[in-house]
Amino acid sequence: MIIEFIFTFIIASSLISIAPGPDNIFVLTQSALYGRKSGVIVTFGLCTGLIVHTIAVALGVAAIFQASSLAFNILKFVGAAYLVYLAWQAFTAQPLDLHTSNGSSFSTKELYFRGIIMNITNPKVSIFFLAFLPQFTNPQEGNLVVQFFILGLIFIGVALVIFCGVAVLAGSLGSWLTSSPKNQVYLNRVAGAVFSVLALKLVTSTVSV
Repeated sequence: MIIEFIFTFIIASSLISIAPGPDNIFVLTQSALYGRKSGVIVTFGLCTGLIVHTIAVALGVAAIFQASSLAFNILKFVGAAYLVYLAWQAFTAQPLDLHTSNGSSFSTKELYFRGIIMNITNPKVSIFFLAFLPQFTNPQEGNLVVQFFILGLIFIGVALVIFCGVAVLAGSLGSWLTSSPKNQVYLNRVAGAVFSVLALKLVTSTVSV
């Protein structure tokens, strides 16, 4: 693959990862609520989901979502339902006793799978990859499937670095904001509102990129 294409791809991936979107907003809210470690774990879950989308695009599965409105709608409603569930959890969460608790009431496994589910149930990610990755491939430079995997892994690496940075910054802020039960309730309500908005945005999304 041409090195100039890879360099351009890294810049584009960085800008896309930095721009406010469902994934980095999700990392930010989880880090602010439960600490930077929780945000980093969620980030690894999100990036694991990106591996699934990369495989789907490389093997052409994502084209199904672009061609079939039924498949797209089923997955997006599943994703929206999960976000509504997260919103309900946030709205009904009780303040933690920070003197006896380490922060998150969720286990590492729960946070990790929360990130995975959040990512893979958003069909827009697969369609975005389907539209974005081919722009940086060239059939004359080798096997396209291999090129898709390389680009996908680069994008995941960039997203991992940026999202972990968001988690660390938001976690530092969250450790101060969650110093009292009242602030925790406020943050949970903000997180619930964010999840609700993301669910609404996903439900009203269309197949077009």
